[in-house]
Amino acid sequence: MFYRRKFYIVKNEFVDIFNAHFNETNLPNQIKNGARLIGRWMTPNNDTTTEIFAIWEYDSYEKYKEIEEKVRGNSEHVSRINKWYDKNGGRDFVYKEYILEVKNEQLESTLIRNVSTNP
Repeated sequence: MFYRRKFYIVKNEFVDIFNAHFNETNLPNQIKNGARLIGRWMTPNNDTTTEIFAIWEYDSYEKYKEIEEKVRGNSEHVSRINKWYDKNGGRDFVYKEYILEVKNEQLESTLIRNVSTNP
Protein backbone atom coordinates (compact mmCIF):
# COMPACT_ATOMS: atom_id res chain seq x y z
CA MET A 1 0.00 0.00 0.00
CA PHE A 2 1.00 3.60 -0.61
CA TYR A 3 -0.25 6.39 1.64
CA ARG A 4 0.00 10.11 1.14
CA ARG A 5 -0.88 13.14 3.19
CA LYS A 6 -2.01 16.30 1.43
CA PHE A 7 -1.51 19.22 3.80
CA TYR A 8 -2.59 22.88 3.60
CA ILE A 9 -2.28 25.97 5.76
CA VAL A 10 -5.33 28.11 4.94
CA LYS A 11 -6.44 31.50 6.23
CA ASN A 12 -9.46 31.09 8.49
CA GLU A 13 -11.75 33.24 6.32
CA PHE A 14 -11.19 30.85 3.40
CA VAL A 15 -11.67 27.52 5.22
CA ASP A 16 -15.38 27.08 4.43
CA ILE A 17 -14.84 27.96 0.75
CA PHE A 18 -11.86 25.61 0.53
CA ASN A 19 -13.66 22.71 2.25
CA ALA A 20 -16.73 23.10 0.03
CA HIS A 21 -14.48 23.02 -3.04
CA PHE A 22 -12.87 19.81 -1.82
CA ASN A 23 -16.20 18.10 -1.14
CA GLU A 24 -17.94 19.28 -4.30
CA THR A 25 -15.11 19.17 -6.86
CA ASN A 26 -11.93 17.38 -5.80
CA LEU A 27 -13.25 14.46 -3.76
CA PRO A 28 -15.71 13.14 -6.36
CA ASN A 29 -13.06 13.18 -9.10
CA GLN A 30 -10.46 11.46 -6.93
CA ILE A 31 -12.90 8.74 -5.86
CA LYS A 32 -14.16 8.27 -9.44
CA ASN A 33 -10.59 7.60 -10.54
CA GLY A 34 -9.78 5.09 -7.80
CA ALA A 35 -8.27 7.07 -4.91
CA ARG A 36 -9.37 6.02 -1.43
CA LEU A 37 -9.78 8.72 1.19
CA ILE A 38 -8.89 7.55 4.69
CA GLY A 39 -10.02 10.85 6.18
CA ARG A 40 -9.72 14.62 6.08
CA TRP A 41 -9.29 16.79 9.15
CA MET A 42 -8.57 20.32 10.23
CA THR A 43 -7.11 21.91 13.33
CA PRO A 44 -6.32 25.50 14.29
CA ASN A 45 -2.78 26.41 13.29
CA ASN A 46 -2.71 29.84 14.96
CA ASP A 47 -5.12 32.78 15.41
CA THR A 48 -5.41 33.44 11.67
CA THR A 49 -4.84 30.07 9.95
CA THR A 50 -6.05 26.49 9.98
CA GLU A 51 -4.21 23.31 9.05
CA ILE A 52 -6.25 21.04 6.79
CA PHE A 53 -5.00 17.63 5.74
CA ALA A 54 -6.21 14.46 4.10
CA ILE A 55 -4.77 10.96 4.13
CA TRP A 56 -5.20 8.91 0.97
CA GLU A 57 -4.56 5.22 0.31
CA TYR A 58 -3.50 3.60 -2.97
CA ASP A 59 -2.57 0.05 -3.92
CA SER A 60 0.95 1.20 -4.86
CA TYR A 61 2.98 4.28 -5.78
CA GLU A 62 2.50 3.36 -9.44
CA LYS A 63 -1.29 3.23 -8.95
CA TYR A 64 -1.14 6.67 -7.26
CA LYS A 65 0.69 8.12 -10.27
CA GLU A 66 -1.84 6.51 -12.63
CA ILE A 67 -4.80 7.94 -10.70
CA GLU A 68 -3.24 11.41 -10.53
CA GLU A 69 -2.68 11.34 -14.27
CA LYS A 70 -6.36 10.52 -14.82
CA VAL A 71 -7.47 13.25 -12.41
CA ARG A 72 -5.30 15.91 -14.03
CA GLY A 73 -6.19 14.69 -17.51
CA ASN A 74 -9.94 15.09 -17.02
CA SER A 75 -10.70 18.27 -19.00
CA GLU A 76 -14.09 18.79 -17.33
CA HIS A 77 -12.49 18.57 -13.90
CA VAL A 78 -9.68 20.94 -14.89
CA SER A 79 -12.29 23.40 -16.18
CA ARG A 80 -14.21 23.26 -12.86
CA ILE A 81 -10.95 23.86 -10.95
CA ASN A 82 -10.04 26.83 -13.14
CA LYS A 83 -13.52 28.34 -12.75
CA TRP A 84 -13.24 27.98 -8.97
CA TYR A 85 -9.88 29.79 -8.98
CA ASP A 86 -11.27 32.52 -11.24
CA LYS A 87 -14.30 32.97 -8.94
CA ASN A 88 -11.89 33.46 -6.01
CA GLY A 89 -9.51 35.94 -7.70
CA GLY A 90 -7.33 33.63 -9.77
CA ARG A 91 -4.84 30.87 -8.93
CA ASP A 92 -1.96 33.21 -8.04
CA PHE A 93 -4.20 35.33 -5.81
CA VAL A 94 -5.61 32.30 -3.97
CA TYR A 95 -2.10 30.97 -3.22
CA LYS A 96 -0.83 34.39 -2.21
CA GLU A 97 -3.78 35.44 -0.03
CA TYR A 98 -5.54 32.32 1.24
CA ILE A 99 -3.61 29.06 0.84
CA LEU A 100 -0.27 29.82 2.43
CA GLU A 101 1.38 26.39 2.39
CA VAL A 102 0.83 23.08 0.60
CA LYS A 103 2.63 19.77 1.02
CA ASN A 104 2.07 16.42 -0.65
CA GLU A 105 3.92 13.80 1.39
CA GLN A 106 4.40 10.06 1.31
CA LEU A 107 3.65 8.45 4.66
CA GLU A 108 5.70 5.54 5.97
CA SER A 109 4.42 3.16 8.60
CA THR A 110 6.33 2.79 11.85
CA LEU A 111 4.67 -0.55 12.62
CA ILE A 112 6.56 -3.80 12.29
CA ARG A 113 4.96 -5.83 9.51
CA ASN A 114 3.02 -9.00 10.34
CA VAL A 115 2.55 -8.03 13.98
CA SER A 116 -0.98 -8.29 15.36
CA THR A 117 -2.31 -5.24 17.19
CA ASN A 118 -4.38 -7.49 19.47
CA PRO A 119 -2.91 -8.19 22.92
